Amino acid sequence: MTIRMMMKTSTLAIALALTLAACGRPDDTRAQDGVFADNRVLPADALSMKASFAPVVREAAPAVVNIAAIGVQQYRDPFWGIPGQRQTGSVGSGVIVRADGVVVTNNHVIEGMQQIRVTLNDRREFSARVVLADPRSDIAVLQLEGVDERLPVLNIDDREEQQVGDLVLAIGNPFGVGQTVTNGIISALNRTDTGISDSGSFIQTDAAINPGNSGGALVDMDGDLIGINTAIFSRSGSSSGVGFAVPATTVRQVVDSAVGGATAVVRPWLGVKGETVSADIARSLGLERPQGLVVTDVYPGGPAARAGLREGDVITAIDGAEVNDQSGLNFRVGTREPNASVEVALLRDGRPTTLNARVQRLPGDADIDRATVIRSGVLSGAQVLALNPALADSLGGDPFATGVIVGAVQRGSYAHRSGLQGGDIVMVVNGRAVTSVQQLTDLGRGSEVIIERRGRRITGVLR
Repeated sequence: MTIRMMMKTSTLAIALALTLAACGRPDDTRAQDGVFADNRVLPADALSMKASFAPVVREAAPAVVNIAAIGVQQYRDPFWGIPGQRQTGSVGSGVIVRADGVVVTNNHVIEGMQQIRVTLNDRREFSARVVLADPRSDIAVLQLEGVDERLPVLNIDDREEQQVGDLVLAIGNPFGVGQTVTNGIISALNRTDTGISDSGSFIQTDAAINPGNSGGALVDMDGDLIGINTAIFSRSGSSSGVGFAVPATTVRQVVDSAVGGATAVVRPWLGVKGETVSADIARSLGLERPQGLVVTDVYPGGPAARAGLREGDVITAIDGAEVNDQSGLNFRVGTREPNASVEVALLRDGRPTTLNARVQRLPGDADIDRATVIRSGVLSGAQVLALNPALADSLGGDPFATGVIVGAVQRGSYAHRSGLQGGDIVMVVNGRAVTSVQQLTDLGRGSEVIIERRGRRITGVLR
């Protein structure tokens, strides 16, 4: 069992199910304040009412593809205990974004799959290989093999000019029935804390999205790609009019990373942690209304600290885009290039001010291969690695977290008998904060520890 597997956070099930190609569960969703249209008009006459989406579909549909992926899953027979293999499959959609056969889809459509087959709108088929998979954004970039001519493409429109109420089309392969077009409007913008990603900001639409639509195109009335359909909010697993798409800004970032030869998407950080300003917090700070993110922690020596941000500041916008929670801040900063300068609008002591910060890569090493196995003491048999911001972030954790994270725990070892589990973060031993692996070696029986396990702090004594 690897450290990466163990850092996946668990969430409490609630009545509605957030479906990623018909799988997944959500947390409560929130949105930044939507930008409502001031320059859109209603159809003026009966002829306008009869206008068709066909011209947009005619241009966009050829670049939307169907994806069928096959993988092999290891299992153990529950009765005889005999290990075996079985074939698994996944069906989804994708979008051609470069004429040489670069395709964008959802990571969950191809994750764990060994064979990927892509079928174009004109029924031609190509094998595909994964160029870059980014679980954080749920975006994967594929390269079609054997392409000897220019293919139809969709232009990625990452200007973020969409407004709530704009008409959109969802094009994909729902339930594997073949390419299908549905229409709707943009229901909300900048949806964060959806449970899909801790650094995502999603477009919400009521265009029908169903299992199999994952990875398909969300298209505006100019025929441009403004998002990749990725999830639905549903009790039944089918569309109930609440769908989410990864915005084109994120799609562009992942595609550019893949085409540029990167093996992973680099997301810079500002080095602040904060809390959404509620009505109570707004009153306590003397604000006219709840807005922004109140800074609760500033990473020493980080970009925010160097720019002069401090605890108690209320961040309201990044480069003019409103920010109201941590996920929104992560998204706005994470889509910038490392070393880029961003304008941070904030309230300090109730007065508006602006600071410029140069965002940077997270400090530290995210290489989990550096993990070591403890050989002596009551924690012997545990694979451990000291946390740093880059490592914690890569594992889906809090970059501000400190301590030593536990990966695999050898069955029957002292660490296993002590109750240690993969994913545990050892934070305190015998009253001292843990910052290095060496502090966990040669521990004797009776040592007191504080660990964090799936968001809960547990205090215990090692036996």
